[in-house]
Amino acid sequence: MAKQNTVFKDAFNRCLELFAETTTLPSEPELGQALGVSRTTVRAILARCEELSLIAWDKRSKTVLRRPEPSDYFPTAETDSLAERIERSFMRRILAGGAEPGMQINELELAREIGAGTTSVREFLIRFSRFGLIEKRPNSHWVLKGFTREFALELTEVREMFELRSAARFVSLPDQDPAWEELKKIEAVHREILADIDNRYSEFSELDERLHLLVHKSSSNRFIIDFYDVIAIVFHYHYQWNKANARERNARALEEHLDYIVALQSRDPMLAEQACRRHLKSARETLLQSIS
Repeated sequence: MAKQNTVFKDAFNRCLELFAETTTLPSEPELGQALGVSRTTVRAILARCEELSLIAWDKRSKTVLRRPEPSDYFPTAETDSLAERIERSFMRRILAGGAEPGMQINELELAREIGAGTTSVREFLIRFSRFGLIEKRPNSHWVLKGFTREFALELTEVREMFELRSAARFVSLPDQDPAWEELKKIEAVHREILADIDNRYSEFSELDERLHLLVHKSSSNRFIIDFYDVIAIVFHYHYQWNKANARERNARALEEHLDYIVALQSRDPMLAEQACRRHLKSARETLLQSIS
């Protein structure tokens, strides 16, 4: 049931994004195909929309009555899958602990914190351990190993290949794809942070993950998306660990992100590639400087 609720809430939130582009919603089969859910779930979504006075639903007619407000959406925490909740808690625990090599991670404590079974947590840690950043120890313990300059070089090389491929795919997305609306929201947050950079520069780390994950997801390639696990944690690790010139570094990265976003929005593959290469080159140099 919990999984079904997560699917419903996620699909409901994605359905609300359609309201900005139309005055009537498509048929139930078309909605099901667009959202990737069953007709039963579509009907539950429509019923909630009607309950919130978002639509007037009369058999095949589904007229939009108003645009969604933030309060109409389910909170992100309620739409995340169990795997996403485990990953978020794992990263939070590592960063809160300073991400020092030798730091211990306990399966039981992590499972208790998330409210998940130890089997699910163990499966996540085993999957993550293949990148060589954590190592299994006896008694449900894991150890953070840290990373070397060679590891960072290999990581950034693969990241650049994957992100360039993903950026090329992103600019070819159809106009109605929800990724474009999400990109607008991410752009707005960038501008808000830059306008108050002295107080909000520390928010860059999470925003960086949000933008690059969006780009990677557009690849529709399970291996590229799966690989983002290690990219996210290493760059979170870097931004939290290396405090030197954090304000200036993050302000520069925010500007690079905005150039990248504008290039993606242009739908021009060449502009997107150039902006992507510039930003990733800068990110690679900053990462290597932090561990030299």
